[in-house]
Amino acid sequence: MFKSILVVCVGNICRSPTGEALLKSKLQGRGIEVTSAGLGALVGKPVDSTAAEVMATAGYSLPDHQARQLTQNMLRSADLILVMEQKHLQSIHSMAPEARGKTFLFGKWLDSCEVPDPYRQQLPAFEHVFRILDKAADAWLPYLK
Repeated sequence: MFKSILVVCVGNICRSPTGEALLKSKLQGRGIEVTSAGLGALVGKPVDSTAAEVMATAGYSLPDHQARQLTQNMLRSADLILVMEQKHLQSIHSMAPEARGKTFLFGKWLDSCEVPDPYRQQLPAFEHVFRILDKAADAWLPYLK
């Protein structure tokens, strides 16, 4: 049984907060804590304005989000760690080898799909990323009990 999920990207202002907001909403009432962090976080920054706009259009938000730098302690304490790209898996494995068995791509159940970084791109890139994360979050639901 999972009690805590950590969603990881690079800056912790676009992809991981979007994944966090989606999972929090979809897992509401299951008693699972969902948080996010970044491998190279823009510490203290809110959700990127375009990411926030796309989330709001779909009925999601994370208004109090502040980007956090990923730490070994976060990796140790999470029951499940979801990352956006293969290279994030490698970074986490070198940072905390013990996290290897609980770290997966967010898009694992979508043929191990990677989620591209929309940072500093136009609205369509953010909408594309949102659609991938939304489908991927739904695909995780049967496994998150």
